[in-house]
Amino acid sequence: MNILERKDLQGTNLQGTNLQGTDLIETKLEGANLKRVNLERAHLEGARHLSLNQFSKVKTLHSAKLDTKFLIQLKEKYPAIFEIPHSDE
Repeated sequence: MNILERKDLQGTNLQGTNLQGTDLIETKLEGANLKRVNLERAHLEGARHLSLNQFSKVKTLHSAKLDTKFLIQLKEKYPAIFEIPHSDE
């Protein structure tokens, strides 16, 4: 497991990065580019400065751990990002 817990990744370009299973607990992600990022099974509890719009562009959040309130909002607005990702994507 990769550990980026409590890091400051504000404004970082993470586009296309595989962060599958990464520990991002309490990480600052304001303005980070999450386009096509694989966050399958990532731990995002307490991650800070996130927007629903940032997550609309990720490859997947399948089995990711998020704060409950944020998880509910994301599942309502972007249910497809919680599906099992296809290997050819």
